[in-house]
Parts: sequence; C-alpha cells; structure tokens
Amino acid sequence: MARAQKVSYFAMQIPNRVGEAGRILAGLAKAGINLLAFTGFPSGRHSQMDFIPANATTFLAVARGMKLRLRGRKTAFLISGTDQRGAIAKITSKLATAKINVTAVDAVCAGAGRFGAILWVKQKDVNRAARALGA
Repeated sequence: MARAQKVSYFAMQIPNRVGEAGRILAGLAKAGINLLAFTGFPSGRHSQMDFIPANATTFLAVARGMKLRLRGRKTAFLISGTDQRGAIAKITSKLATAKINVTAVDAVCAGAGRFGAILWVKQKDVNRAARALGA
C-alpha cells in the first residue's frame, strides 16, 4: 500500500563543481531547514537541485537570506509505502491508465520494509494525477 501526497518543490541551477551542493545543503541544515526530499543531477554544464521542504515558507525565507536563485514553486508527489516488488510499477500504471505521462521519478528503499519516491508530472497534469493517485 502506497500513500501519495502533493508537495511543493523548488529547483535551482548550480555550477557543477566539487562541494557546491554540500555547501548549500549544509547552509540549509544550519538554518534549521528540514527537507522531506532532495535530488540533484547534471543538467548541461551545470547541475540542478530540487528541494522538497517540510515548510515552504521558512525554506523560501532562508533561501532568500542565502541568496539562492530558485525557480518558482512547482508541485510534485511524495510517495511512501511498504516496499514490495512492483511498488512503483503500480503507481506509474495508475498514471498511465489516466493517460498522464511521468516526467521523472526517483525511488529508493527506505529500510525497515518501506520505500519512498518523488514523482513529477507536467504541471498541467498535477490535478488529474492527484486524483489518479488519491493524493
């Protein structure tokens, strides 16, 4: 059984160099920011960081203070549930049945028989995806 919830996420581009992500993450942690999820990946000659904060208002205030150049707020889905074979396949199949394309998904085993995932769809499809996922 999996649970999906709509969450706000914020993306930014950073230079693709040693220690840059660590510097930003350490600054957020020092300021007391709790991230529900984070992902980073190469994007051309830079890297993209996506943040899903527990409290978007506090995150934005701290990010402004750190002079982080975030893109606007967007919506993704945070999924958690019992780890079992095909857990993500069930989720993506629900979206396929609703004719919604998954833009990206990052899924991981969370230990203790649990899994977690971040799932993105086009912003125009968020409300339909929420209905399909019961979020």
